Amino acid sequence: MKLQQLRYIYEVSKHNLNVSATAESLFTSQPGISKQIRLLEAELDVQIFIRSGKHLTGITAPGKLILTIAEQILNQSGQIQKIAKEFSSHNEGKLSIATTNTQARYDLPNIIENYNHQYPKVTLQMHQGSPAQIANFAIRGEVDFAIATEAFNSPELVMLPCYRWNRCILVPKGHALTSKNSVSIDELASHPLITYVQGFAERSALDRAFQQAGLEPNIVFAATDADVIKTYVRLGLGVGIISKMAFDKTADHDLVMIDANALFNDDTAYIAFTRTLYFRQYMYEFIEHMAPHLTQEVIEAAQSTKTNEAVKSLVDTIPLPLR
Repeated sequence: MKLQQLRYIYEVSKHNLNVSATAESLFTSQPGISKQIRLLEAELDVQIFIRSGKHLTGITAPGKLILTIAEQILNQSGQIQKIAKEFSSHNEGKLSIATTNTQARYDLPNIIENYNHQYPKVTLQMHQGSPAQIANFAIRGEVDFAIATEAFNSPELVMLPCYRWNRCILVPKGHALTSKNSVSIDELASHPLITYVQGFAERSALDRAFQQAGLEPNIVFAATDADVIKTYVRLGLGVGIISKMAFDKTADHDLVMIDANALFNDDTAYIAFTRTLYFRQYMYEFIEHMAPHLTQEVIEAAQSTKTNEAVKSLVDTIPLPLR
């Protein structure tokens, strides 16, 4: 049985059993199609078409079942060809990313803009969510990469460090904290705070810092979005604590940013993917646009490891930029 034979019987059925019209549409000969149909029927030992002399007049009962399966096989064959074509091209295709709001809004736009100039035929798709959600997106194969401002607690993902980052304090102009050269954890504890919900690295470090100081943060409002946090800081609801990269000097000109590096330890942003992810050249290039130290050689070495401990040993000596 040949795929070509299945195509012939399928096309004949779609051309009202007219072999001449089928041959014309397939740019082949009528005798060639008739011969292949008879060879297939002989191999299967079943008649697919009803004949009257040299003409086809109907489809037999088993022929109808065979044609149904033939259509499914031809559709699947088309999908195989589509996949092969897509993966043989290194400069075009689809790249799907899952990330948090801060990354999507503040860190990735410039990276994606520059990347898009180099790979205009790559379609980018972005999904947003919490760190746990975007990790699951990658594990389930719904996205290629998961990017977040913290490590993913999953043995199923390869995690590569992109850069270090820290937080800042945001207050409206004229706020009492703007007169301070530096702000202590005790001073922060005396103010109502607006920050991220639990589950985000930005919030985890804040909780740890207060716990280590034996203090309880007075969090009056929590959100997943830095822009929402800034909105409520503007309303005077409290002092904002956000990722430093989420402060925009132009858009946030009405707010005062106070450095908080002395209060919180640096954290690391990661890009993660599964060990079974099939990498194409434009995917390596995307990661290198985001983190130049993560070359194709580093990525391939990391993907070949079996544990995150092995990945950590591989990249631990690589210096990371601070954003």
